[in-house]
Amino acid sequence: MTESFALSAVPSGARDAVLKFYFGPMDCGKSTLALQMNYNHGRQGRRGLVLTKHDRSGGPQVTSRIGLGLDAIEVVDSLDLVALVTGRDRIDYLICDEVCFYTVDQIEQLADLVDEHGVDVYAFGLASDFRSVMFPAAQRLFELADEVCRLQVEVLCWCGRPGLLNGRIVGGQLVRTGEQVVIGDTDASPVRYQVLCRRHHRSGLLGEGTL
Repeated sequence: MTESFALSAVPSGARDAVLKFYFGPMDCGKSTLALQMNYNHGRQGRRGLVLTKHDRSGGPQVTSRIGLGLDAIEVVDSLDLVALVTGRDRIDYLICDEVCFYTVDQIEQLADLVDEHGVDVYAFGLASDFRSVMFPAAQRLFELADEVCRLQVEVLCWCGRPGLLNGRIVGGQLVRTGEQVVIGDTDASPVRYQVLCRRHHRSGLLGEGTL
């Protein structure tokens, strides 16, 4: 009888697929990295899909604040990601931007694609909302992902400290109640977002001259 050991040798053959979650506040370069990763994988002959939800452009695209952009598949709540991928000829990887807005069921589907179909999944998004409460999809990714990576591109609060949290600004004031998902950007829109350090997110101070 063959015995099974916790530290048995890894079988030879192709590597396992991976589920990786890259997170950070607004302006830290998540979408830029997503576009770069898609480019790098495509250069090696791999076939992938780029997905997004609630991109700042308002359309089915992945866009970055430094001017890069790419058409993408818009993820709606009813979209079955396993069916989307297995209904195609061959998919090696997925780039999933704004993954914090996906449903928890769709995060489970991403894990199924990795484990059951050998598809690499690279997910990018916020960890927490404007209240500093974790998005349900992000929480599930923290629980399931093979790797969780905080992006290292430095984002600063107005005071010079590291920016860790996303504040929602309405009428020039930081708000702490409302819908969890309200799409906005970091410009002078009626509803906008500002990256703040923990101290100033808690105090609500937005800095002198803030729009």
